[in-house]
Amino acid sequence: MHRRTRKLFLFALVFSALSTIGARADEVTDWVTIMLKANHTAAVTPVIASRNGAIIESSVFDAVNGVKGHYSPIHVAPAAPKGTSARAAAVQAAYVSLMHIYPAQASTFNAARTDSLNAILATNGGDNLQAKIQASVNQGVAWGQQVADAIWTWRSTDGFSPAPAPYLGDTSVGDWRPTPPAFAPGATPQFAHMTTWVIASPSQFRPAGPPALDSARYAQVFNETKTMGRINSPFRTADQTLLALFWQSSSATYFWNHVGLELTATQDMTLLDNAHLFGALNVAIADSVIAAWDAKYYFHFWRPITAITLADTDGNLATDVDTSWTPLIPTPAHPEYPSAHSVFSSGGAAVLAAFFGQNTPFTVDSDAMPGVTRSFTGFNAALAELADARVFGGIHFRTACDDGIAVGTGVGNYILQNAFLPGNGNGSADDGDN
Repeated sequence: MHRRTRKLFLFALVFSALSTIGARADEVTDWVTIMLKANHTAAVTPVIASRNGAIIESSVFDAVNGVKGHYSPIHVAPAAPKGTSARAAAVQAAYVSLMHIYPAQASTFNAARTDSLNAILATNGGDNLQAKIQASVNQGVAWGQQVADAIWTWRSTDGFSPAPAPYLGDTSVGDWRPTPPAFAPGATPQFAHMTTWVIASPSQFRPAGPPALDSARYAQVFNETKTMGRINSPFRTADQTLLALFWQSSSATYFWNHVGLELTATQDMTLLDNAHLFGALNVAIADSVIAAWDAKYYFHFWRPITAITLADTDGNLATDVDTSWTPLIPTPAHPEYPSAHSVFSSGGAAVLAAFFGQNTPFTVDSDAMPGVTRSFTGFNAALAELADARVFGGIHFRTACDDGIAVGTGVGNYILQNAFLPGNGNGSADDGDN
């Protein structure tokens, strides 16, 4: 297969950032970029983006692995006919999954599919060679369609729909209840009980829980958030304000897939390598979301804006009430513990660290804050800043972030140890792209 390289650039505009990530690398990474742009266009929540990313990238992984691979599948056993184009299979699997999820963007996906398949077919040679390539691409399209449809059917019964009754919490001391300014019910409570991708159950990595309201630890984290997370805090630096807004601006699916694209561009990675990476990455994020939501709705702990304005009810002499306290970031509509972003991001970071090394330097950008980036010496440094961001934003206590990182790291490592494993595929060098 002709190997191509790409550069990743920083962009001034959101859509140029998503659509002009250098020259083509391969079909897997091309369609990761298309997925991220589709999520942005549809303005889906980070929780829903995680499910969509896992559906798309597990389909691509099983499609490519069914032709070229030697890994255990996420759902569809390898069975592609000899001579199938893995490149075409990747394109079709991504295309079909995106069409299932975002049918309103069909014209964009149709054009991208045409471009991708034409690039595979654009090989110099006689009629016999062209006929063989066309047959290989046709088989790849058929196999990619089969895989994507199978995964879509499987996940259509995962508990995402129908949506349950609104979750309104409780007014007991320490319990979550709808928060200002929207006073919306708890978001997507069905994710607490959804079918997992790899982990044994939603509760497998459930943490110990938030600190007791009358404890010294609770007073410590309460006062940190009260001081640093206030909208007009004089103790928060300009950079601390920026990093809080930055990490709030987009989803874990965007952040860590884009870091993945950045890092793969520096490596000599094959089509299968990329399918393996982005499949594992997005499944880890999706299972981390389920684990986070299990814990959130199990402990149903109150948010700082509730805790601080009702501190005279918590029984802790070291916490003082402030009825006018407002956080820097509007409070998300779901319980506080653990920090969702900390769980989601640590699940994704665990996979990237396993592929590239824990101390690999990288830069994170945001599709919602063009031109703003954060650079890190490694994944732990990024997760530490993310924890600060949730506290400085006034939407979490430190314990929710620390425990959330432990949960997501556990999920990510479990997936690497129990899925996408070598030795169970039907890989062959004699595929249609060779």
